[in-house]
Amino acid sequence: MGCRGRGARFMPGHYVFPGGGLQRGDFRAWPGESAGPDENAKTTIRALARAAIRETFEETGLLIGRPCRERSLHLDLPGQGRDLVTAFAAAGLAPAVDALHLIGRAITPARSPIRFHARFFLADGERTAGQPCAGDELEDVGFYPVRDGLPSPISEVTQFMLGRAIDICEGMALEATPLYSYVGHVPRVRWS
Repeated sequence: MGCRGRGARFMPGHYVFPGGGLQRGDFRAWPGESAGPDENAKTTIRALARAAIRETFEETGLLIGRPCRERSLHLDLPGQGRDLVTAFAAAGLAPAVDALHLIGRAITPARSPIRFHARFFLADGERTAGQPCAGDELEDVGFYPVRDGLPSPISEVTQFMLGRAIDICEGMALEATPLYSYVGHVPRVRWS
């Protein structure tokens, strides 16, 4: 997690997970990426997972990958910045898109000046490489063990998704995906 700068237009000073919007290149498979049997059915989810890997690197310096002996796989990730390509190659990793699991969706309230429809992913920490560091969008970036207490302030939706991740890590199934949204000013959760 990291703290959004006090000058941010959305949730200034709040602790959040790294994230951002889809880019055109996120819809193209990366070299070395493993595809499951249902690849076509999950094209958008895989694009969102690629965006999550890219945004995590851009905002925290962390890579989410798996060991890769074939460095040539890293030379041309379509539509992505050279820094990301260089970082994966230097670490001897390939992007681990298949290691990310969708755990929930959230839509901001209608009254919010900035609207988003976010997806939240969970990955095993063993898949990360590098040291968390602050960037242009997040300050005070780091791993925050739940047992030590959460940083503050943190939004209700972030708390909800973190609770969901904890439940999954403790053995709950991934079968249903919650949608966290609002009716008026009241949060609600629907399970799909």
